[in-house]
Amino acid sequence: MKILITGATGLVGAETVRQAILDDAIDEIIVLVRNQPDITHPKITVVLHKDFLNYAGTEEYFKRANAVIWCLGISQTQVSKEKYIEITYDYTIACAKFCLAVNPSIRFLFVSGDGADRTEKSRTLFSRIKGKTENALFASGLNNIIIARPDAVNPKHKNPRAPFLYKLIYPLFPLVERVAPSKIIWSDTLAKALLYLTKKGADKNTFENVELRKLGSSL
Repeated sequence: MKILITGATGLVGAETVRQAILDDAIDEIIVLVRNQPDITHPKITVVLHKDFLNYAGTEEYFKRANAVIWCLGISQTQVSKEKYIEITYDYTIACAKFCLAVNPSIRFLFVSGDGADRTEKSRTLFSRIKGKTENALFASGLNNIIIARPDAVNPKHKNPRAPFLYKLIYPLFPLVERVAPSKIIWSDTLAKALLYLTKKGADKNTFENVELRKLGSSL
């Protein structure tokens, strides 16, 4: 199987690449990135790409991929409201439309987040825009959409690109996991769940954090 991953230099994307390297069912990992990733391996094909609103020139990679795992994202605390919407919504939907044009049978797995609001009425920007993106994906014309909604992702490996706020709260994760284990998911557990859903598909389109924990922990 050949998969294409966006956001491969981030926490979730990088861990998904690591787990995909270990997965014998995956023979090529196409990473669509702005900058050269730290991880190298014979399975990895690096595609340096700057404009995530325009995917012209990448047709060959999307045509040969069986699935896209969309891990590209950013914290709403790091950018302006306008930029957050562009990265979260516009980038994703531009890619979905491109997929529909060049490989309409491709499976598209979108890493959303706990609390995504499909009514699009939440006062929280994150919830509202994630929900809007989910809705737009389902309306995009692609027939094989899967939504993963992790909650707080505990990194198995240090991520130097993590937002400063995240680095401050990571030490609190063990306490949170003891008090409210359903709120936390380890990055490798999440990555295994994402890869399983990418390979096998599912009989439903949305998976919440508890379901992702259970699935990833069983693999």
